[in-house]
Amino acid sequence: MSKFGLIAKGILKENPTFVLVLGMCPTLATTTSAMNGLEMGLATMFVLILSNIVISLIAPVVPDKVHIPVYIVVIATFVTVLQLLMQAFVPEVYETLGLFIPLIVVNCIVLGRAEAFANKNSVGDSALDGIGIGIGFTLSLTVIGIVREILGSGSVFGWKFIAGDGILAFVMAPGAFIVLGYLMVLFNKLARR
Repeated sequence: MSKFGLIAKGILKENPTFVLVLGMCPTLATTTSAMNGLEMGLATMFVLILSNIVISLIAPVVPDKVHIPVYIVVIATFVTVLQLLMQAFVPEVYETLGLFIPLIVVNCIVLGRAEAFANKNSVGDSALDGIGIGIGFTLSLTVIGIVREILGSGSVFGWKFIAGDGILAFVMAPGAFIVLGYLMVLFNKLARR
């Protein structure tokens, strides 16, 4: 597969949200706005790329009996680094995303890519896979956030362009499920063409 194909696969063919239906906890909980979706996607992409690289490097020397715990330690290390960087440089983003940053450790997207791809492929290919899956996740969270923010508050990225309050359900849990469902159908219909 070409280098571009590895990246495109994560965006379209193996999109973690709309195709593989992975990482639903942050998808449903953090996408109340476009900015939250973008920030959560970028945070996950940071951990995904770096953990894929390290896991690809250490996979040949890690015994099969302990590879999952070792991968979790690697992922947890990068999540801790991310938390410290966010607290130091963008504390308002860290406050907004709160509990969902440490939960990246158990995000099935990150561990799933480590197990399904990074431990079997080269460092370069694993980095590209992390980039592709990360972009796919970031785009899907951002799109969900855009739709929910427009319908829920009449704004996008905080810019208000529709007068009034919007439909409250779309900034709450039911709106997340409705928007996710419709966008999954739309994405998969378009992807089949």
